[in-house]
Amino acid sequence: MSAERIIAIDALIDGQRIGAFSYNLLFWSFLAMFSDGYEINAMSLAAPELRALWHISDAAFTWALSASSFGILLGAPLFGWLGDRYGRRPAIIFSTLLCGLTTLPVALAHNLDQIVILRFFTGIGIGGLMPNTIALNAEMSPLRRRATLVVLMFVGVTLGGTLPGVVARWLLPSHGWTILFEVGGLLALLIAGGVWLCVPESVRFLASRHLHPAQLLGTARRMRPDLDIPAEVTWSMPPALGAGQRGLAQLFTPGLRLVTVLLWVCFASALMTNYFLASWLPLLGAAAGLSRERISMAAMLYNVGGACGGILMSILLDRFGIIVSFVLFAVAVPSIALLGLTSMSGPALFPLVFASGLAVLGAQFGNNAIAGMSYPTEFRAKAVGWALAVGRFGSILGQVLGGALIHLHIPPRALFLGATVPMLLGAAAAFQLGRWRPLRPVATVQPQH
Repeated sequence: MSAERIIAIDALIDGQRIGAFSYNLLFWSFLAMFSDGYEINAMSLAAPELRALWHISDAAFTWALSASSFGILLGAPLFGWLGDRYGRRPAIIFSTLLCGLTTLPVALAHNLDQIVILRFFTGIGIGGLMPNTIALNAEMSPLRRRATLVVLMFVGVTLGGTLPGVVARWLLPSHGWTILFEVGGLLALLIAGGVWLCVPESVRFLASRHLHPAQLLGTARRMRPDLDIPAEVTWSMPPALGAGQRGLAQLFTPGLRLVTVLLWVCFASALMTNYFLASWLPLLGAAAGLSRERISMAAMLYNVGGACGGILMSILLDRFGIIVSFVLFAVAVPSIALLGLTSMSGPALFPLVFASGLAVLGAQFGNNAIAGMSYPTEFRAKAVGWALAVGRFGSILGQVLGGALIHLHIPPRALFLGATVPMLLGAAAAFQLGRWRPLRPVATVQPQH
């Protein structure tokens, strides 16, 4: 085999210009995450309406609000494994379809038990979508812009999380609570169709598995129109760290062990705080006498702040490394504490909610990008899936513990102060992770051709 017919996959990807190919992948991945964010937040906006309509206490919503987190706990590692085995693209399409097909029937539910079951299966779809979308974008983006593109893709989660607030504000008074799930279900189904038509499979995955050579060649040519890639080509990939291991042992090989543990702490800390705030802030606001419009605005601003945090992270993470994640974890602590120390009906509510969203969700965006860049192709989706699953333990704890404490009539001041503790732990883990594994771009090597 002549030298000109050997192309290194890493050099192929890292040498690409940010153009139509990258923008197409980013656009559809962003929309998939947008749908994900909508599905995550829709229930918390429906809860105040259902409480009044069905005469249910706040504490009774604990399982309805946390059911999707239990689903994510199962779906993230399961679909991470499936994505590593069968491909990122089919896993993304199936996960999005599952979200849509289990969200639409919520509008027909007559009690909370039915909603809990449906939200659990929606959570499985949400959990499957995240690790595979992260893996696909991490594997198809050039190293010099990898963190930026992964984080920008994940900003879709936060902007999608603002849409239920818009729907609640403008459509809920005339259409009732069911409109939240009708919009979410149709949105997911439309996006699944778009992904099926427009998103390619990861070239790293295809090369590592020696699958579909014609598909790999076609995607490589679209990615690198500047290269003359011959029909007969050998794709070379460096040996993967932990390739000789199986199962979870791959995540704990020398060189990855400490990274995995610290990442899991960061995921659990950020997601515990995020799900506590996203799930219980609307009900705490309603209990404090806030109007529907003010509750919807607070929910939107939390997610808008998160989108701004994601954009900030996308700008700084490639340049400064993981220390940016530490800074956002640290900023979250006073922002959340002040939410409890000030009146929810006062003028400080909106800026504090915005700042909390920026810091908490911005830190989680950083976690997603760092996880996607820390593991080899052979088990990248599985590794990210397990990090997300561990994070779900934190999110479930945040939702269930929040419900239990509200049932015990713990004052909001103590609830918000308690929510700062996970962010302090996350700040410590992010600081150590930044010292152990700083992310820095490396020089691009062009393929041999």
